[in-house]
Amino acid sequence: MPLFTKLSKYNNTALLLLRIGLGIMMMLHGYPKLAGGTERWTKLGASMSNLGIHFAPLAWGFMAAITESIGGLFLLLGLFFRPVALLLMFTMIVAAVKHLSAGETIMDASQAIELGCVFLAMFIMGPGKYSIDKA
Repeated sequence: MPLFTKLSKYNNTALLLLRIGLGIMMMLHGYPKLAGGTERWTKLGASMSNLGIHFAPLAWGFMAAITESIGGLFLLLGLFFRPVALLLMFTMIVAAVKHLSAGETIMDASQAIELGCVFLAMFIMGPGKYSIDKA
């Protein structure tokens, strides 16, 4: 039996490791935004104007901060996994558009684009068997 075939039996463990790593990093990215208060939320939510949405920047910013911080925790736990992965993907799309709209290069937006792709794939794959959703 080839080595790579043997490794496929660890897919659920690999998903758990992916969830833990990305969940922790999203919490670390999101907590300062969440703790930043209304001024930070309004500035963050103003990024929605790049998508033609000009109302309620405070609410949009608060939702982005919650999605990254609390969503990161839920991602780690595998709780409400697919909705959280979708929200995180949307947050990364907004971040990528913000970078590109500011005249930055594709490389400046690459981290957001890459994470958006990862969250889309995670949405499709699901949390794996080592998750609260599967318990």
